[in-house]
Amino acid sequence: MEVIQVSDRPASQSFYEVAGRLLFIESVDLRLDNLIERLFAGWQLAPVSLPDRSPDIRIQFFCGALPEIPQNLDRFEIAEGGQCYTAGADLYLALGNALVHVQNGSAGVWVSGLPGLRDPFLARAASFAVCAALRRHGLFELHGAGMVHPESEKGVLIIGPSGSGKSTLAVQLAMSGWPYLSDDEVLLSLVDGVVEARGFRSFFALRSESSGNFKNCFEPDLAFESTRRSSAVPGVLLFISLTGEEKTRLDRLTQTKTMMRLLSACPWAAYDTAIAAPNLDLLSRLARQTRAFDLFASRDLLTPGFASDLLSSLGRA
Repeated sequence: MEVIQVSDRPASQSFYEVAGRLLFIESVDLRLDNLIERLFAGWQLAPVSLPDRSPDIRIQFFCGALPEIPQNLDRFEIAEGGQCYTAGADLYLALGNALVHVQNGSAGVWVSGLPGLRDPFLARAASFAVCAALRRHGLFELHGAGMVHPESEKGVLIIGPSGSGKSTLAVQLAMSGWPYLSDDEVLLSLVDGVVEARGFRSFFALRSESSGNFKNCFEPDLAFESTRRSSAVPGVLLFISLTGEEKTRLDRLTQTKTMMRLLSACPWAAYDTAIAAPNLDLLSRLARQTRAFDLFASRDLLTPGFASDLLSSLGRA
């Protein structure tokens, strides 16, 4: 990442591009610079050295006292203890030691103290700020892994909450040579009336018994014979859950049930009222363009080659 020093005040500035959207990232506190650089290096955003146009999105990072949230805003809780406050296009997210304010496609991120390398709140706040800003420019996040069928080149999205087996299944497919988009989050957009998916996080992260609460991170193109793809058109949706059953099972879903599953997996389509209409339209198009299944995962998915054999027929049609 190129860092441009500004003489009249201590700050670092950089530009990134994703799907034609140009982001301008600024850290007003230089102590945050290295942490922010490490974060963005793990996301599939392309650094831009000399942009030839004004940025679509501006995100500033601050270290110090958190600003006050205005009174009388609508409030609701989100996963992992965060509090969201909304008023039209304004969006505030309080995450313990961090606060994010999104307005008109730009965002400010405040942290009350310099985070440690393993502190999660800066990564969560930065990810929220980037994704909330991208939503206002037609890129909508989906909490799910993205793989590419090696024959049809259609995307296979594996959707489920944390701990549901998304990354584990993605790793099994990568070990069988399936190209990949991401193991945890994808960005969806409309391209010529068709929903397209692209990866957000570039590395895979798996928790092992020996690592405790921390995850082991690795690049699948280095660990396996798998290649990263910048984007793919989804053809199959898999809503994964872990079961105690003896064998893994697939159940076909109707379009109505598929839409219900997608709404549950994409809560910001309802919470973020400023972009609710285009987000819901995109999810509806995704439900219509794909075949969807409940995937009840058992331990047989860990058998080498089993996951690839099970899912290969789905991507060919």
